[in-house]
Amino acid sequence: MTLHLLRSRKEHLDGRIHPDFAPVEATLRDLLRNYSGGAAVSVYHRGECVVDLWGGYKDDKGTLWRRDTMAPSFSTTKGVAATLMHIYADRGLIDYDARVCEYWPEFGQAGKEDITVRQVLAHQSGLYHIRQMIDHVDRMLDWKYMIRAIEQARPAHPPGMRTGYHGLTFGFLVGEIIQRVTGKKFSDLVQREIVRPLKLDGMYIGTPEREIPRAAQLIFPDATRRLARTSLGSKLEVGASRISRLLQRVGVDSDLSSIFDALAPRGVSDFDFGSPESLRAAIPAANGLFTARSLAQLYALLANGGELDGVRLLSRDSLEQATTLQKPTGRLSVIPFDMRWRLGYHGVATTRGFPRAAFGHFGFGGSGAWADPKRGLSVALIVNSGLGTPFGDLRTARIGGAALCCANERSRPAGLLKERTALGAT
Repeated sequence: MTLHLLRSRKEHLDGRIHPDFAPVEATLRDLLRNYSGGAAVSVYHRGECVVDLWGGYKDDKGTLWRRDTMAPSFSTTKGVAATLMHIYADRGLIDYDARVCEYWPEFGQAGKEDITVRQVLAHQSGLYHIRQMIDHVDRMLDWKYMIRAIEQARPAHPPGMRTGYHGLTFGFLVGEIIQRVTGKKFSDLVQREIVRPLKLDGMYIGTPEREIPRAAQLIFPDATRRLARTSLGSKLEVGASRISRLLQRVGVDSDLSSIFDALAPRGVSDFDFGSPESLRAAIPAANGLFTARSLAQLYALLANGGELDGVRLLSRDSLEQATTLQKPTGRLSVIPFDMRWRLGYHGVATTRGFPRAAFGHFGFGGSGAWADPKRGLSVALIVNSGLGTPFGDLRTARIGGAALCCANERSRPAGLLKERTALGAT
């Protein structure tokens, strides 16, 4: 396969791309023109890298984004953490339907005795309410503190009765189960089980000091920075706490209160996920530091039945279990719509449709990575500016849509007229 070398001073775009995926390049150029900062995109199709592009600026001083630049990628990290757990499940060390306390005895208190690994991975354990577990967001930098807090916490609702996105607690839950099973440090296991076998060039959850200079600076919109400098953020926190207590007294649940409980620990408006101190810590739900290339390569393996370039991390049977759709149970908390959860991955939405077989994880700020086994496709985007939602933003959907359309066109029999990909692709 021939990739064309690409260099453009106008958008500071660099890298290589197969001609069949030119619309991905055009989409990335448009994003770089309309957003500050920089970005990188990588796409694999049928096991081969067809897009490897990067451009824009690494920081607000105008430093160019380089080939080896990594970006803090928030919830995109959850997909990597889940994949690590599936590797150990494949080896028979973890049973999805076993109780968590079988691996982590101290967990089995305060109404958590019967929570299963499956419920944790499917966001059904009722342990999303980090705001009620810790007194300040800085506690997330202390793994042992977070584990004790989770051990002592009572579920926000009966486990298995609701699906509620575990925005910040997911990684500590998954990570501690893995640590108990292996006796090893989570951040080291990511390197041993995923990074080294695949020879990835940039994937850390708990980043060594020597690699931190490669990190892009997180650049937030001016309006967000102005808000952080006012007292409005703290007023919203106080108001949310009061509303939550009032609703609990009258026995009424609220998506508003659960959203704040899951995603807004006290002090979060002042917390810098991109600081060296934060990046050195392991927060496996929120602070992965990745290149797009590494994410796309990992998801290419998942799109190819668990094997890539002769390296197998998962069996096909285990991968099928991990990516089987989990039915939502009861009322939805935190995120008030069905995310089509698998075990640690969610469904994928693009501007060109919703590929039903696809799975992955997007993140606050605009990053995201996913795999589509039906098409043999994997897509990854990392950025360092913007906000979006806990599940990416329009940039994620646009890059994914362009890649999906290209893969569809490329797979058509020769001579068949090209048709626009229909919304709701299967």
